[in-house]
Amino acid sequence: MARAHVITTVNGDPVEFLCDTEQTLLDVLRDELHLTGSKEGCASGDCGACSVIVDGRLVCACLMLGVEAQGHSIETIEGMAGGDRLHPLQTKFLEHAALQCGVCTPGFLVAAKSLLERNPDPTETEVRYWLAGNLCRCTGYDKIVRAVLDAAQEMRGG
Repeated sequence: MARAHVITTVNGDPVEFLCDTEQTLLDVLRDELHLTGSKEGCASGDCGACSVIVDGRLVCACLMLGVEAQGHSIETIEGMAGGDRLHPLQTKFLEHAALQCGVCTPGFLVAAKSLLERNPDPTETEVRYWLAGNLCRCTGYDKIVRAVLDAAQEMRGG
């Protein structure tokens, strides 16, 4: 199997890695860069557990090859908090008990962050639509939606 040298940015830091040309970005993040927050739930882009942001666009890391990261900017769940300070979405997920087993949580948080960067004042319908690509078997979705709406309000200063 061929190997590729990739230079990219992950969570604001320049990163270089070697990967097999058939290795997914998810596998590179987890196995080569040891960023294990993104989870593999389906390996087919159906569950959203591996959601990352690539150049401002929400992407399922299981559907992107690691070599395609060349020259791009990638944001993962590990880059969401500012040091020891949680992102408002993370805080609201805790306050609203919007997580249980945790497998889907990183994907929901990254997707919600992507939404709020595009639309800081979404309606409940917009939140539900945006998060429709993320599946959860434990919580149901109401607490997750409430946490996102509450975080949006806080981030707007309301």
